[in-house]
Amino acid sequence: MTQAVIFDLDGTLLDTSDDLGAALNHVLKQHEMTEVSRSVYSPAISNGVKALLEVGFGEHLSKFDFSALKQQLLDHYAQHIAVHSCCFEGIETLLQTLLSREIKIAIMTNKPTFLTMPLLAQISQLKGIEVVVCGDTLEVAKPHPEPLLLAAEQLGVDPTMCTYVGDAERDIEAAKAAGMRSATALWGFIPSLEEAHSWSADLNLTNPESLISYI
Repeated sequence: MTQAVIFDLDGTLLDTSDDLGAALNHVLKQHEMTEVSRSVYSPAISNGVKALLEVGFGEHLSKFDFSALKQQLLDHYAQHIAVHSCCFEGIETLLQTLLSREIKIAIMTNKPTFLTMPLLAQISQLKGIEVVVCGDTLEVAKPHPEPLLLAAEQLGVDPTMCTYVGDAERDIEAAKAAGMRSATALWGFIPSLEEAHSWSADLNLTNPESLISYI
């Protein structure tokens, strides 16, 4: 029985790809590098800024000051954090259904607090979610289970009664380590269907509303 569903943010609840991609392309343009398309940057998003810069700069990345590039990307992203970002289709219906069934909801993301909270404030469908654990809330982040265990504690729900939904391998690893049911968001920023299935999550969800049948 599921008493709570905890969600990853980027690639699970929100499609943030074009805002993050715009930040990457801004940095590429600043350094006279070729901009990249959504098909290139989207699969890298769930693995963080380092992965974005790697797919953008490729073999040339070592020629630059990585820390400076990272700061440039984060600065641009923070200033344009919700221009294109929105909930994936079906997320609003899923959240409303969960609430109607008195199933608690939380967010656990590796995104740092200074980016997470301003972003959530711009997304009306997510403003009511009170339990939010970010990548810097604790000294450890996913795939470590502690952030998920903290979210369950704040919800007042035993971890074994929680389902964690995410779109990266570390999400599934964290859920398993925390004793939660794991679910892969196949609509998210997964590298490929084949690789996502190889993570051996308890559930592989093709769309947000498909979770309802497992609750």
